[in-house]
Amino acid sequence: MKTTKRRLLIGSAAATMMASTFAKVAIAKLPLARGGDPASDKALVRMIRVMFPHKRFGDGPYQRTADAVLAAAGKTPADRVAFSAALHDLQASGFTELDDKAALAKLKSIEDTAFFKLVKGTTVTTLYDDPEVWGLLGYEGPSFDKGGYVKRGFNDLTWLPEPRIEEYAGAGQ
Repeated sequence: MKTTKRRLLIGSAAATMMASTFAKVAIAKLPLARGGDPASDKALVRMIRVMFPHKRFGDGPYQRTADAVLAAAGKTPADRVAFSAALHDLQASGFTELDDKAALAKLKSIEDTAFFKLVKGTTVTTLYDDPEVWGLLGYEGPSFDKGGYVKRGFNDLTWLPEPRIEEYAGAGQ
């Protein structure tokens, strides 16, 4: 069999396509779920806790929020790679061992990155939408299924004086 330019190009194209397919499969299977890498999981939960510190919150709400962040990060293979790399860099920098002040300074240094913005945006909408967090913050939750707020204490303002109500007679009177 004689090697020609045509056969060389066809063979190269086939090899490139196969390599590209294998790379896409490998990237798509990157573990972006808690439990895949305990050190990265710990770094992500710590990041969320430093960004949104609440002494009364246990680990549960932060871990559930980390799960939501990981789900949001895995939309495309490129997003998975970028998020995994940024999370690995954060973990490799010793972030989990830093005190709160140093950890906050580290987060301020990366606050303009897409990684930080994704974590922040997902955390704001997930952490404070957790019924366990509602209870810890004193929020009773939505009231539409209980008949609304009007008959459930909306006007229970015992700590305010009664309002002074005056009739408006109009501009010319």
